[in-house]
Amino acid sequence: MRVSENATQPHDVEILGKSTRYQVVRADVSDLRGWMQDGPVCPLLAQHHISHCGIMKAVPPFEIVRANQSGTFMLACLEGEGVILADGQWKRIRSGQACLLPPFVMNALKCLPGKPWNFAWVRYREARETRPIVSSISPVTGAFDTAPLKAAIEGLHAESTSQNGASALHHWSELVHHYVLRFAQPHTSDDRLWRVWQRVETDLAHSWTLDELAAVACLSGEHLRRLCRKELGRSPMQHLTHLRLQRARHLLSITDDKVEVIARSVGFESAFTFSNTFNKWIGWRPSEFRH
Repeated sequence: MRVSENATQPHDVEILGKSTRYQVVRADVSDLRGWMQDGPVCPLLAQHHISHCGIMKAVPPFEIVRANQSGTFMLACLEGEGVILADGQWKRIRSGQACLLPPFVMNALKCLPGKPWNFAWVRYREARETRPIVSSISPVTGAFDTAPLKAAIEGLHAESTSQNGASALHHWSELVHHYVLRFAQPHTSDDRLWRVWQRVETDLAHSWTLDELAAVACLSGEHLRRLCRKELGRSPMQHLTHLRLQRARHLLSITDDKVEVIARSVGFESAFTFSNTFNKWIGWRPSEFRH
């Protein structure tokens, strides 16, 4: 299903395939997509701004594209492997891994040819003006114990379809959110990385180099690169770009500043480079994103 008919703009795609199976729990009945309609409703999800969550047993030609997802999206791979669009690139997500996408970017995921893909997901609903659960130390991809999240979603689905009251629903919904936060805001993240990105966020306009970032962490450039890849799923310079674009996204939402002004304030030397990078990573030009 392709929602947009304008070929020059990003457009939604929704291809589930006849063999794909899923369980979904919704916070309310506002989502009118057909495949969501049989999912039970748990209003307690809304307390954590969760729109829906579920478990998908996807089979090719499964493909989903959301041109402008309105909330943080987490996916945890249970079995098999698939690909997801993150930072403007297709990344493979294998069993025992998770990925985390910030809000208001293009979100795309699909099966690899001939390969089934089982995963759990949690989709938030967030306003453009608010800070999302994604922080400066949130990974884009990383290792993740998927069993607890899977069990929490299955428990929530089972209780949502029964008549046993809200007590168990409260616990299951709290657990779903808890496991997302465990991945998105890891307390065990290396303090040296936290120090680097806290410093960077105070001065995104600075022309940071790898050597300068490494100096803040008291590491060599190569050691910092390996640590970032392990903890965040990005290189240091890629994560710097991520932080710059998230700040720019927020400024585009809450101010009327010109694109050129915002570009300079987050460390881009030209509006042209900023616009191209924003389009690659977010899926929209800054001017399109604002409108």
